[in-house]
Amino acid sequence: MRLSLLDRARTRVDEPDAAALTATVERAVAAERLGFARFWVAEHHGVPGVAGAAPAVLLAAIAGRTTTIRLGSAGVMLPHHQPLVVAEQFATLSAFAPGRVDLGLGRSPGFTAPVRRALRSTGEPDFADDLAELRAFLAGSAAITAHPRPATAVPMFVLATGSGLTVAAELGLPVIVGGPLLGVAGDPEPGLAALAGYRRSYRPSEEAPEPRVAISLDVLVADTAGEATDLLLPEAWAMARARTTGVFPPLEPVAGIRAHTPTPRQQSYVEQTAAAAIAGTPAQVASRLAELLDRTGAAELVASSSTHDRTALAASDAALAALLGAPRAAR
Repeated sequence: MRLSLLDRARTRVDEPDAAALTATVERAVAAERLGFARFWVAEHHGVPGVAGAAPAVLLAAIAGRTTTIRLGSAGVMLPHHQPLVVAEQFATLSAFAPGRVDLGLGRSPGFTAPVRRALRSTGEPDFADDLAELRAFLAGSAAITAHPRPATAVPMFVLATGSGLTVAAELGLPVIVGGPLLGVAGDPEPGLAALAGYRRSYRPSEEAPEPRVAISLDVLVADTAGEATDLLLPEAWAMARARTTGVFPPLEPVAGIRAHTPTPRQQSYVEQTAAAAIAGTPAQVASRLAELLDRTGAAELVASSSTHDRTALAASDAALAALLGAPRAAR
């Protein structure tokens, strides 16, 4: 199993956004040293708690500081972009980091209506057609030839929900799944059925002759279960505030969060977010990951962890790498 990190460049209270981007680059450098196979970054717009708005730009900065770890987007939201522009951006990245660039693609139209207007999102784009067009530009088989030509192949991945799995199977593309599909905090059967359907209906492609599943969720490792619970709290509290106020905020320190008195609804959301994560001692995390990987048949774990304390986050990354041996792979 391959082991990867997903970093959304989460901001912190009383800290400039630039600090989050710098920390993401430093985390990628550390991930390479620890032996992680891949480092993913995301795309969000108009979100106070996330500085990662431009995956291609951020990956270029990371490429300049690393030499071996694979670099990917998880993902570029294709409805916001012309396929040709995405192909040009990632072909350019491939020129700077040949053989190390992966292109994960999602279909989210935008967090809020004002963001969607700012992005000029109109109507419902045809995600399958856009994916096929983008693939043709990268392969050099489109009506026009995109330049620069990729130095090496740029593998494509789909950030998949139920409908995304269907599109990925039809086009012969690997998927990254998370949330309810994993059944970590609920009934696993619908997610397992969806994954089985993806594998059953998969149409082999030249780039990906077999179906491939990566799973993404928060994974945090600490010396004690209580410490791991504290690591989860900043992200869980941010999610609770987002769902009750409509604004996804920067991460707060644990002590500051404990000074708040959450509403019953906020407390429920905190507990839901914590239940959907895997956090604990090395032995506890190993046991839960083994069960999840066995249940899903995943080939890659994408740990999307974040917490306010960057030193504690770095220690968690190191513990996870040591726990799983941080197996590195070419793809």
